[in-house]
Amino acid sequence: MSRKTKGINAERELIHLLWAKGFAALRVAGSGSMRYPSPDIIAGKLDRKIAIECKTSIADRKYIPWENIGQLIRYAAIFGAEPWLAVRFSKTPWLFLSLDDITQVGENVLITKEQAQLKGLLLEEVIR
Repeated sequence: MSRKTKGINAERELIHLLWAKGFAALRVAGSGSMRYPSPDIIAGKLDRKIAIECKTSIADRKYIPWENIGQLIRYAAIFGAEPWLAVRFSKTPWLFLSLDDITQVGENVLITKEQAQLKGLLLEEVIR
């Protein structure tokens, strides 16, 4: 299975989890590959909207191009949504990081498994 397919499947898994928690959610096909800013997932309900950039890794660290985060920030500002970075490392649940809890390293953002476990929130905590 290709990395792209694994990423798509992970995004779909998160969409199912969001629907199960009462949020309408959809995957943005081609996010990051068009000229307009877009997150991987848009979700919301009557009083709340969230925009999510999703990443998975079998390693204990994940480098994310800063441009992906920049697109998330720009989209969320235009749409009036909360921006979140959702990460899932091997054998961990989805963890959500506020953009205040990430650090730019050159052209990238580095997220470690340890950092995600310390600062990340579970889905239930994010959607309260």
